[in-house]
Amino acid sequence: MDLIDELKAFVATAQTGSFTAAADHLGVSNRLTSKYVAELEVRLGVRLLQRTTRKVGLTPAGEDLLSRAPALLDDLDALIGEVSEGSRGFAGVIRVSASVTFGEMYVAGMLERFGQRNPSLSFDLRLNDRHVDLAAEGIDVAFRMGRTDTQSLKARKLGSFRSILVASPVYLAARGTPRFPADLAMHDCILDTNRRAPRRWQFGADGPAVTVHGPFQVNSARAAVELAAKGRGLAYAPRFAVYEALDAGRVVAVLPDHPGETGALNAVYLEGRVLPRKVRALIDFAVEDIKALDIL
Repeated sequence: MDLIDELKAFVATAQTGSFTAAADHLGVSNRLTSKYVAELEVRLGVRLLQRTTRKVGLTPAGEDLLSRAPALLDDLDALIGEVSEGSRGFAGVIRVSASVTFGEMYVAGMLERFGQRNPSLSFDLRLNDRHVDLAAEGIDVAFRMGRTDTQSLKARKLGSFRSILVASPVYLAARGTPRFPADLAMHDCILDTNRRAPRRWQFGADGPAVTVHGPFQVNSARAAVELAAKGRGLAYAPRFAVYEALDAGRVVAVLPDHPGETGALNAVYLEGRVLPRKVRALIDFAVEDIKALDIL
């Protein structure tokens, strides 16, 4: 039995909490995953997992091994990659996390473009508007908006995004065009509940903050823009979620003299692990790709 496969099975099981989820993660059968872990326990002479009918938990020996094994596997992957990539390019799987809107509107296309240059690579893109646990879910890199407060993560800034206030020409013709941020109190505003303060829209770093209201609350910047394009109110969304509708004339910018709030777009990954060359190359590619597309 291969020690590396045994370690991979153990790490996946420990991180996901079940043999079934680990098997899905590794692309092997549930039975084989369980067998790998059992063989590893025999090899080491200790029990690593506490098995119950519902889930598995770690023994003290298992906790100790889990604290070291992922970094060991990462180092081995990096070593193999450095030896082999010179002749055949990057290979293997890169697991990526992003928010739903940014993932749909940018990350999926960026991965496709990077994949064209590296045909031996495959990608596992997981879209979720919550901040996932990179270690628990086996994520190599996550694209996140705003501050990254988790100390176990390292961040590389890819650029700065800014928000734009938009509405459809039909809505503005019927309700009038706001001239100042304070005028928004008299308008229907579409609230994006993914924002830190959905009902409080800030304009500029030191500019006015306005409390807004409206008939729609959505947890998607893209959905907010679509509702605005249909004349249901004003949307305040990052430029990457707005530019297609702006270019098509379905919405127009409102209050252009009052800059929207800005924030950082980061690529984040686990601190303390060797970043595989293929992941570093993907991040480098994203930096240049974002600049070329000018979507922020």
